[in-house]
Amino acid sequence: MAKKARAQSAPVKEWLAANECARRIGITVRALRVYEQRGLIRPRRTEKGWRLYGADEIARLHEVLALKRLGLSLASIVVLLQGKAIDLERTLTLQSAALSEQRARAERGLALVEAARATLAAGRTLSIEDLIKLAKEANMPELTQDSVARRRYEQARPRTPIKIDPSLLERYVGHYRLPSDTIIAIERRGDSLFAQLTGQPALELFAEAEGEFFLKAVPAQIGFAASRDAAAPSLTLSQGGFDMVAPRVDASEAAALEAALATRIRNRTPQPGSAAVLHAIIADQQEGRTGEERMSPELAIVVGEQFPMLQEELAAKGDLRQLVFKGVGSDAADVYEAQFANGKLDCGIFLADDGKAHMLWLTPSL
Repeated sequence: MAKKARAQSAPVKEWLAANECARRIGITVRALRVYEQRGLIRPRRTEKGWRLYGADEIARLHEVLALKRLGLSLASIVVLLQGKAIDLERTLTLQSAALSEQRARAERGLALVEAARATLAAGRTLSIEDLIKLAKEANMPELTQDSVARRRYEQARPRTPIKIDPSLLERYVGHYRLPSDTIIAIERRGDSLFAQLTGQPALELFAEAEGEFFLKAVPAQIGFAASRDAAAPSLTLSQGGFDMVAPRVDASEAAALEAALATRIRNRTPQPGSAAVLHAIIADQQEGRTGEERMSPELAIVVGEQFPMLQEELAAKGDLRQLVFKGVGSDAADVYEAQFANGKLDCGIFLADDGKAHMLWLTPSL
């Protein structure tokens, strides 16, 4: 007797309502709406208009959140993912590089702690050197003026170039996106690497270890994330006391971003709200406040260091009469002429997606 074939039912697809999706992932419903408005996710709609999120939508959310944690702005993520299929392998590779670095630091810290405990258990005391290592390695770094000053000192120390296997250089070649929506292009010329930031000349990189390079022209270093003989998934630019992670992007995405900046420059298109934020920061500083709540944490540190000089300069200029937009710089900053009762200043400002200033500079107006 022939056996009847059993029909196998397809697995039931699970859907989550917006509030349940947000709660389980750990974000707000408002964030889901923002991602939808930006075209990053497209939830299914019920007949009554309720939004539903399935596996595809949550996979895309994972990509978005992972890229945000790596330092990309929301505008950058939109350009990076627009029209692209979900690629969890690419995102997981980036996450793996970042988490591996964190794990290595944690393992070093744990090893120091256990060694210190063993020393104390043996009835011996910890030396000053032991205590310094514990303070430096076992604690996660905080973004303070002191920590930034230490990093700046470390970044400015003399470095000695070494020779590395030229075959390793190809894995570093490519385009990488900084949080400020600018591109670092890494190019190989013979047995040397060159780095070029959008709107700036190319500078030669000198190796100090495998995957670790420095520049002689400026006190800065570039480190590439390791990736098992494949193309490096990201780089870290260390400069000015800060570390900025830049994920790899393909050449077409880099070209699109640079074209968008070129269009802003050509059409003289300021970022929405940049004049209002600049005006508020100037008003804050003239009244004795740094205005740090309007800035990224990194910018707030730099402005805090320069605050006495800035306040003195702005106080001498008197009341701010108006801000005149002059154009967009090659660094993507909106450039304004600030006209005061007693003089003028040229100011540059770039806003992140949260509306806070990521870049700010002031110079005498010519």
